[in-house]
Amino acid sequence: MECGFTRREVLRAGSLAAAGLLAGAKLGAQAKKGMRIDIHAHLWNNEYLDLCQSYGNVDTGTQRNKGAGMGQAEMDARFASMEVNGVEMQILDICPQAPHFENKEHAVTAARMANDLYAEAVSRWPKKFKAFAAVPLPHVDEALKELERALDQLKFVGATMTTFIGGRSVADPAFAPFYQELNRRASVLYIHPSGNGVDSPFVIPYNLRWIIGAPMEDTVSIMHLIEAGIPQKYPKLKIVNSHLGGMLPMVFQRLDNVSKWEHPLPELPTVTAKRMWYCSVGHGHPPALRAAVDSMGADRICLGTDFPYESGELFNRAIQYISESGLKPGDAEKILDRNAAAVLGLA
Repeated sequence: MECGFTRREVLRAGSLAAAGLLAGAKLGAQAKKGMRIDIHAHLWNNEYLDLCQSYGNVDTGTQRNKGAGMGQAEMDARFASMEVNGVEMQILDICPQAPHFENKEHAVTAARMANDLYAEAVSRWPKKFKAFAAVPLPHVDEALKELERALDQLKFVGATMTTFIGGRSVADPAFAPFYQELNRRASVLYIHPSGNGVDSPFVIPYNLRWIIGAPMEDTVSIMHLIEAGIPQKYPKLKIVNSHLGGMLPMVFQRLDNVSKWEHPLPELPTVTAKRMWYCSVGHGHPPALRAAVDSMGADRICLGTDFPYESGELFNRAIQYISESGLKPGDAEKILDRNAAAVLGLA
């Protein structure tokens, strides 16, 4: 029977079809894998830290000599750790050295320097980095201007602020225009501890600023957001909190029980908590991760490493413990490869 094709042409067509099937399978595998994004990572240079120190910040030593600069050796080590653990991209966050200075000129100068630094990093390594915008709060008008520059011109993926803005709460009504603009843009806000130890005389003098002060800050900041109803008022704003929400998973049921008589709210605090997201930084402690997943849900936990504070073996553990914590396989996959990309609009 004549078919109009030579044997060679038929064989070649079969090979092409097989190649097409293989390519399709590869694309399917990529789609299944998702995208592994580290939503909690830092980068600084000495120029920026020196500026913050000159403006009165006393804790810049916490960021120096940690391997989070832009030198070639530092970058090589960072990228090697990312590659070994399948991390395709990090979202850079200037906090806790946020430009939240009471002096307006200082705040604006520091915010622009931070964002220019991150724009340079993203430009040099566009497949490795994206960034959250630093904003010169508490100066709302200036923060809105810098937010516009960072999101529209520099193409950042959201903004960042600390758990306390000087002596002000993240739920301070003065910040409403800032939240309104992020909500209008359906953007992301990453909140990171400031290092103020919730201004407790029982924290910083006892050298507990970061060991327990940071998760205390996370907890208080989240509760301020819940008490003020920020997630309900700005439903398109995607708020990501740090460190598994601090102690939130451990007091989850307590929130609902006690709020009923201490301060009744329009909805149960645990419902509001589930309107937000949380990074997976738990220092490799499986019970903490399981508690967060059991409380807030796997859909609400995004991969984070807190680089450079978790570097080397700690960086490896920050990622590997997610698969080793006894979670359902599908839940581990969401945290590792899906949730951050979905929140950031990069899926």
